Amino acid sequence: MNYAIVESGGKQYRASEGEVIEVDRLPLEVGDSVEWQDVLLLVDESKVLIGQPYVRGAKIKGKVVDQIKARKVLVFKYKPKIRYRRTQGHRQRYTRVMIEKIYQPAKVKKAAESSKASEEESTEG
Repeated sequence: MNYAIVESGGKQYRASEGEVIEVDRLPLEVGDSVEWQDVLLLVDESKVLIGQPYVRGAKIKGKVVDQIKARKVLVFKYKPKIRYRRTQGHRQRYTRVMIEKIYQPAKVKKAAESSKASEEESTEG
């Protein structure tokens, strides 16, 4: 199971390839591509890479699927006995992004391939 934790808009999101995530609104059109360099954690089957604070060389590519609004939240201020009442509505805006590819650093890919090859050699002999 491959996934990554990415930071966008000061919040952290779990992203897997082929998954759709909702992030705070990005100023992009539907169909535009998104690329995040702020990858905090990478998990690839048995390997786990933890960034300090970011994993160097890792990035996530995605595509904007939709721009949506959440349900309306009513904000009501009230002070008793002084006839103070204020009502205000708020609808948070989100961007839906389809995660296309999670790129790992080049060093990790080479190390993983060499360890798999050495494991196969040891099991054959």
